Amino acid sequence: MTPTRRSKGKVFLVGAGPGDPDLLTRKAERVIKDANVVLYDKLVDDRIVALVPHGTELLDVGKDPDRHKVPQHKINELLVSYARQGKTVVRLKGGDPFVFGRGGEEAEELVTHGVDVEVVPGISSAVAVPAYAGIPVTHRDYASSVTIITGHEAAGNRLQWEVLAQLDGTLVVLMGVGTLAENVSNLVARGKDVQTPAAIIAQGTTPRQKVVVGTLSDITRKATDADLKAPAVLIIGDVVKLKHILQPSDEDASNHST
Repeated sequence: MTPTRRSKGKVFLVGAGPGDPDLLTRKAERVIKDANVVLYDKLVDDRIVALVPHGTELLDVGKDPDRHKVPQHKINELLVSYARQGKTVVRLKGGDPFVFGRGGEEAEELVTHGVDVEVVPGISSAVAVPAYAGIPVTHRDYASSVTIITGHEAAGNRLQWEVLAQLDGTLVVLMGVGTLAENVSNLVARGKDVQTPAAIIAQGTTPRQKVVVGTLSDITRKATDADLKAPAVLIIGDVVKLKHILQPSDEDASNHST
């Protein structure tokens, strides 16, 4: 589709980082403070939302897995509408806007409607959350590659579990709490060793961070026993062994609380 006439406003797709407000980039903070309108997601920390100046229009468009306050198509319409009014708009997302944040879809929609759009990258939870728990996603002795997947598959985009099960590197699963048992079963059924180390980290990089460590044979049971809730990151691979060396304490958030 040929883009329509260029609007006077501009939309910034801004990554708010994984939770800890100290991980917000300087550019993201500057853009937030200069915005006329901010549309923010559920995973954005309240202390980051508090940076929005008084008088700036603030819209909560956060989503739960089973309930969307504002459907995605409506979010797209709002972004286009505000920009066409000549406003500076911030679309504030947890993590990085282009890592399973639907930022790519929103950028396409904005360009199609002639809206000026700029991406402000954020620190992804796929890397930062394991790091705060003492788990490097790569290590020359344990993993020379890392693969990031979504725990919720979109229709028509089926994950190739038979391929993922054969990878030697680290596997990081985002948004997979509700499908943890299914995802683990998919890997094991296709040949992944049940003794492969695994860790699941909830509320990562915040004072509420909670870490459960095990293997593919017991990580689902342990996560259930610990009553872990979303948002959480699942890490699978030998790098999980380093958690006991780099961050052995059960109080994983104590060294990073803000």
